Amino acid sequence: MKDTLILGIESSCDETAAAVLKNGREVLSNVIYSQIDLHTVYGGVVPEIASRKHIEKVIPVVDKALQEANVTLSDLDAIAVTYGPGLVGPLLVGVSAAKSISMASHVPLVGVHHIEGHISANYIENKELEPPFACLVVSGGHSHLVVVKDYGEYEVIGKTRDDAAGEAFDKVARAIGLGYPGGPKIDKVSKEGNPEAIVFPRAKVGESVYDFSFSGLKSAVLNYLNTCEMKGESYNQADVAASFQKAVVDVLVDHSMHAIQEYGFKKFAIAGGVASNSTLRTAMEKACSKRGVEFYHPSPIYCTDNAAMIACAGYYEFQKGVRSGLDLNAIPNLKLGER
Repeated sequence: MKDTLILGIESSCDETAAAVLKNGREVLSNVIYSQIDLHTVYGGVVPEIASRKHIEKVIPVVDKALQEANVTLSDLDAIAVTYGPGLVGPLLVGVSAAKSISMASHVPLVGVHHIEGHISANYIENKELEPPFACLVVSGGHSHLVVVKDYGEYEVIGKTRDDAAGEAFDKVARAIGLGYPGGPKIDKVSKEGNPEAIVFPRAKVGESVYDFSFSGLKSAVLNYLNTCEMKGESYNQADVAASFQKAVVDVLVDHSMHAIQEYGFKKFAIAGGVASNSTLRTAMEKACSKRGVEFYHPSPIYCTDNAAMIACAGYYEFQKGVRSGLDLNAIPNLKLGER
């Protein structure tokens, strides 16, 4: 049986990435150009700067991915590209590059949903994992609790009503002087703090037990800091970070375990940038083990934005017969399950 080679391209935010996968789960190359240093000075991603850098880097990154995989465009079976959700400018760069390469090389094009990519990252290192299972996707822009019914078939049972978990991490990190990116910095400094030092709220959305809300938690941290400032009192940065992180993790674990119990899942996965958080991984592993549920998570390199996950998702869409035309466009607010 002939091997299937997929080139993945990802540019939804501030990483320009390309990867080549064989048969959906074997990574032949995974090249990532990160723009973190460019955006750190601004305290977050500046879309116009990100777009310009993507234009500059996308073709060299694709060339490097093909070179490392030791394949040519004529060897490829399909080109998978993120077309939403994300920042419209960066998305357009990746989509335009993928369409151009597809047209020039006569290789089929497959548009991939960014969150589907994050979920699919779990297949790369967990060869035995197959649907159905539940997955928590937590990143800078997303907090989704998803039922993975089959490859390419999803039901979103919970999502954020305001700030995504990663967004809250970034805002709190900025407020306590850690800077950008907030997630890894809070994770690191929290190890020196006491997670029980300050009691921050755990928000519940009354009419939807699986939805998330982190805006109130973020406000509670800011109010705590303002109160300390008004009283002329100092605060312990590590304690604030650890207490905030515990409040986020408690809610993510609580909602996930509630879903596992109600739906009867025996397999549970996490994905997205926040899925590389060590406290979240440890808490989820413990909670799943207690309930006899198999727990899956990607390595940190496959949690943050990368093209291997897009190529993986693209492989399963390609196998189902999904093809995108040259009219494929960037859709910044694309919903999971839409086409």
